[in-house]
Amino acid sequence: MRLALQAFVTLDGVMQAPGGPEEDARDGFAHGGWEFPYGDEEVGAAIVGWFGNADAFLLGRTTYEIFAEYWPKITDPDNPIAGPLNRLPKYVASTTLPSVGWSGSTLLEGDVAAAVAELKRQPGRELQVHGSARLAHTLIEHDLIDEYRLMIYPLHLGSGVKLFADGLPSAALKLTASTITSGGIILATYEPAGPVTYGSHALEDA
Repeated sequence: MRLALQAFVTLDGVMQAPGGPEEDARDGFAHGGWEFPYGDEEVGAAIVGWFGNADAFLLGRTTYEIFAEYWPKITDPDNPIAGPLNRLPKYVASTTLPSVGWSGSTLLEGDVAAAVAELKRQPGRELQVHGSARLAHTLIEHDLIDEYRLMIYPLHLGSGVKLFADGLPSAALKLTASTITSGGIILATYEPAGPVTYGSHALEDA
């Protein structure tokens, strides 16, 4: 399976607590809910399209707990988001969560990077990561992400957990698709493109 990461990010790369003030206030984050004012039909259609490609989900603890609290209550199997989430396998990467109760959930044990690499070797279309910033850092560190699907919002926050955190390995990305919604959100899809290359604009010696 390909590993595809879906994330809402600000212009300064923050992906913490887009959905509400109480979603994730760790480290005193005071901007929870920053994504909500921008929600519209175009955003919804893109998200539905993402979920339609999934054969399994990979989630960090915070995102898993948020999803597990909400989506099992939506019991319509034809719901384009709840249906896949409730029906398909869900793998949870956490060293602090003692157990997982949502039907179809499995707690990954031991080396997360090795466990994810093994999941990617299974047949299927996509293993999808939604949110899960700290898990995303681990996946980026070990070069396990095959596709980034980013919704880039027209604001900057100045604080919060970022998708590409300081200290992660450098890498180049290739833009494979993009569009801009009427609300100014950039929908951009990237694939890994090898190492960063460097050069100089300095004038050569005459």
